[in-house]
Amino acid sequence: MSKPALSTPGSAQHLRQRQRKNLPDYDPDSDLSESEGLGGLRSQVGNTWEDDEETAVDDDSYVQRTLRKEKPLPPITWRNFYREINVISTLALTIVPVLAIYGAITTPLYRSTLAWSIIYYYFTGLGITAGAVEGSIRWWARGHRAHHRYTDTDLDPYSAHKGLLWSHVGWMVVKPRRKPGVADVSDLSRNQVVRWQHRWYLPLIFGMGFLFPTMVAGLGWNDWRGGFFYAGAARLLFVHHSTFCVNSLAHWLGEAPFDDKHTPRDHIITAFVTIGEGYHNFHHEFPQDFRNAIRWYQYDPTKWFIAIAAFLGLATELKTFPDNEVRKGQYSMKLKELQKDFRDVKWPKSSNDLPILTWEQFVEESDKKNGRDLIVVGGFIHDVTEFIDEHPGGRALIKTRLGRDATTAFHGGVYDHSNAAHNLLAMLRVGVIEGGYEVEHLKKKVGVFRKEQQIPICGPKSLETISAPESPALEVKPIYT
Repeated sequence: MSKPALSTPGSAQHLRQRQRKNLPDYDPDSDLSESEGLGGLRSQVGNTWEDDEETAVDDDSYVQRTLRKEKPLPPITWRNFYREINVISTLALTIVPVLAIYGAITTPLYRSTLAWSIIYYYFTGLGITAGAVEGSIRWWARGHRAHHRYTDTDLDPYSAHKGLLWSHVGWMVVKPRRKPGVADVSDLSRNQVVRWQHRWYLPLIFGMGFLFPTMVAGLGWNDWRGGFFYAGAARLLFVHHSTFCVNSLAHWLGEAPFDDKHTPRDHIITAFVTIGEGYHNFHHEFPQDFRNAIRWYQYDPTKWFIAIAAFLGLATELKTFPDNEVRKGQYSMKLKELQKDFRDVKWPKSSNDLPILTWEQFVEESDKKNGRDLIVVGGFIHDVTEFIDEHPGGRALIKTRLGRDATTAFHGGVYDHSNAAHNLLAMLRVGVIEGGYEVEHLKKKVGVFRKEQQIPICGPKSLETISAPESPALEVKPIYT
């Protein structure tokens, strides 16, 4: 028996094991301190993300390994819920609607302010972060990438499996029971704009969230209160819940035309509510594609905005997934739906599941008194006892062909029946004629052959006296047992 391979000092495997032991545990929120900035991020993170990928191969999946290793916080109860509240997020989610409601009651809304509020709603909705007061670029992207990598698991920061309310706002109101899974944001950590915005995020949210919209309305048409309450607070309230619906409604309402492995769904209502993010199934299946909607008529202003920015040279390297692979996903889901329908439909028996009768046996069965009304079409024996009185063409057309081969009549000789008629007839199968021949058709062919060859119907030179090779023995199953 061969001995298991050992990792010798200096080997690549040994080096990886040694590096893993020396790596600190990755804290996804450790670099969010405003006082420390982002200067030491790379030195702390190192290649933790890549090592986690390698470890996932060696020891089960990363999700299962992490869930076994890290214990969740205790469940929230009436006794401890006040200690588990995320104070900052909760204040932001309660103060903004209070301001919006108070402003709506006490402040008149002018057309100019309404128009500005709608414009700024789209502007900050497309931008998501500072003006929308939803976290810095790096913080938001880190959570979003974790959501994509661990969709619907306990490492998903806003898993839809925890309920609609949780995925909408619950994950922000209370402290998470588990730390979100590792996500690589090293590219963002190296970006100077992202670093600057993360460092000055607090003044930016007040400046872009409230000060800027207030000043536009105040300096523009002297509506300072309207600018603050409508373009500031009310607009921010709508932006918040529009974005939150991407995590909740987009994982609950609609269909999965590309893949149903996870909860993301496509729906036009969600698209209108979320500024085009309603085609979420596509987004999760093809996350690197800059589009959410792939049809020109589907509502996706974010896609249009990015496309215009690219045309003006403000956006580069736009990614789209190969159309052939997108169509494969759609085709696979259509097949799944067809398979579900197929299982729910009752289908006729095949020839392998039916008894085989010779023509003589079929005629004998048909001639029995108090027997069933049998007819042959396409080599199959059909029991039309219960259908004969319901035949749209009348009882007589079927009755004259009982005990006979009605293939020619059924296929256009008398009437060219519809596909539905073919399906209905197939459900009446009770047996198969040996050889599967259309007897009426063969009889006519024999008659024509006799005339052409001048073969007598009877006598020493008739067809009945011409020898033919014997067919192999065939087991005959009776209709009745």
